[in-house]
Amino acid sequence: MRPLVPSYVETLKPYVPGKPIEETEREFGLKGVIKLASNENPLGPSPRAVEAMRTAAAATHLYPDATSFHLVRRLATHVGVRPEEVVLGSGSNELIELLIRTFTTPEDELLLCKGSFSAYRISAQAHGRPFVEVPMREGYQYDLEAMARAVTPRTRMVFLANPDNPTGTAFGRKALEAFLAAVPPDVMVVHDEAYFEFVEWPEYASAVELFRKHPNLVALRTFSKIHGLAGVRLGYGVMDAKLAGYIHRTRMPFNLTVVAQAGGMAALEDAEHVRRTRDTNRQGLRYFGEELPKLGATLTHSHANFVFADFHRSGVELYDLLLRKGVIVRPFANQGFPTCLRISVGTPAENERCVKALREIFA
Repeated sequence: MRPLVPSYVETLKPYVPGKPIEETEREFGLKGVIKLASNENPLGPSPRAVEAMRTAAAATHLYPDATSFHLVRRLATHVGVRPEEVVLGSGSNELIELLIRTFTTPEDELLLCKGSFSAYRISAQAHGRPFVEVPMREGYQYDLEAMARAVTPRTRMVFLANPDNPTGTAFGRKALEAFLAAVPPDVMVVHDEAYFEFVEWPEYASAVELFRKHPNLVALRTFSKIHGLAGVRLGYGVMDAKLAGYIHRTRMPFNLTVVAQAGGMAALEDAEHVRRTRDTNRQGLRYFGEELPKLGATLTHSHANFVFADFHRSGVELYDLLLRKGVIVRPFANQGFPTCLRISVGTPAENERCVKALREIFA
C-alpha cells in the first residue's frame, strides 16, 4: 500500500514552540506566569500600531490589498531601497518557505549551520530538499570558512542567521564579504537578520548594504521583534528585483492581512517605541550578563534580545524547575545544546524574577 506521506515528512520532527502562559498556569495551578522563551518584545507593540490595527479591524470583511501597495512603498523608503526590491511575507518564516519553494528543486542541496535556527532545516525537509549542516566553531560561532568549503555543485541555497538564533552570536562585514566572494554567484545566500535592530557592533553589516553588489544575496527581516508584532505575522525580504519577481509568482495572494498591513505602517512611524525597546534590551542584557555568571552560567556575547546561557547541567531539568516557579524559558537539548537555556530579555521586573527563581533553584 502507498505510504500516507513521503518519507521526508514521516521523519520530520516539527518545530516545538515556547510553552504558552495560559497552559503553564493551568498545568501548574499558577498565576502571573512570565514568558521569557520566544524573544518577544516585552514592551508589547507600538501604541500607534495597536490603534491602527483596531481601526483596520473594521474592514476585515474585505480581502486585503494583495500587493500591500502602501506598506511596500513605505517600507522601501524606510529601508532605502526600491519597492520592486521588497517582498512581504506572513512572518519571515513564510519567506523562508517561499525561497526554498521558488528557487530549489529536490535535486538541489541546501547548506545550513548545525544548531542554528531550526526553521531552515524543517522547511528544507518539509519540501523534500536535501541539506548539509556544518558544525559551529568554538564559542557557538558560525564557521563561514568551513561552510564555504562545503559548497558543492549541488548547493543551491545557504541560510545564515546573523545574529544567530538561539546563540545570539554574530559575524561581521569582513567575514560576510569573504564568504560571498568564495561562493559561486548561482548559489543564493539568505542572510536572516531578524535581530539586526538590536546589534550595537560597528563591524556588523546588513545584507541590505550588500545585495546590489551581490545579486545572489537576500536579506530577511521581521516586525516580530523590535516592533512587537509577532502575533500578526509580518516579515519582509530585500533582494534583487528579478528574484523578487519570481517570488511574487509563487506566493499566495492575500498573504498579509488587513490588520498586519495597518500595524506595519504605523509601527514604522513610531521611532520612540523602537528606541525604548532598544534601551530596555540593552539594560536587560547588561543585567543578565552580571547576574547569571554568579550562578555558574557561561554566556555568549549576545547581539540579540536574549541571552544564551550554558548552566553546565541539564537544561531540560532547569526549564522544568523554572516552569514550576512560573518562569518560561527555552531549553535546546533537541538542537545539540543539552546544558543551555535561551532566556529572552523581559522587563526589568521580569528579568529580576527569573534570576530570583534561578537563585532559589540553585540554593
